[in-house]
This record gives sequence, structure tokens and C-alpha cells, in this order.
Amino acid sequence: QVQLVESGGGLVQPGGSLRLSCAASGSDFRIYAMAWYRQAPGKQRELVAIAASGGTTTYADSVKGRFTISRDNAKNTVYLQMNSLKPEDTFVYFCYAATNRGNYWGQGTQVTVSS
Repeated sequence: QVQLVESGGGLVQPGGSLRLSCAASGSDFRIYAMAWYRQAPGKQRELVAIAASGGTTTYADSVKGRFTISRDNAKNTVYLQMNSLKPEDTFVYFCYAATNRGNYWGQGTQVTVSS
């Protein structure tokens, strides 16, 4: 079993920045990829960014140039640096990890962009 714990969400004004963190814990696991998704009430969860084990990163078109995903493999942690935030970035953000023990989701953290 692998647990994912997220932190860093909150309320920010348009144009502001936030950094989300997600730490994975458990025993005898190896992470292949980590990603961030986001979801609005009643809508499907959508991919924001993914960081593969080889270092490759992929972003949704809506966040390219504004968000940066990074990993600290020694800490089994993934980060999402979000800059130039817009009201349309308001979602619950979920961490995701693909591991040798299966795929796991974090509990979600609310990000609200509003003046």
C-alpha cells in the first residue's frame, strides 16, 4: 500500500502563485510516474502535468508556460509550481502515482483563484 499526502492548496489572487506538494509513503514500492490532475464538481478529472521516471514532463495546453512539475525522487515527492494563476485554474487538485504496487490517488487539495 502507498499513501499520498498533498499540501499547499489555498486561496490566491489572479496572477499569484502557489506550490503544491505530494509525498508518497509506504514500504517496498517504486514510483514509475507521478502526476497532478484537477477536477471541478460534476466534471471529469483532467490531467494537468505528469513527470515520468526518466525525467520527461508533459503538460496540458492550458497550463503550459505557467505550471512546472518536478520530482524529488529521494523524498518520493512531486511538486507543482503554479504561476500566473487565473480564476479558471480553480479546481480540486489531485496527486497521482503509478507504482509497482499499483496506482494511487491523493485526497485532493482545493485551489481557488479569486480576487
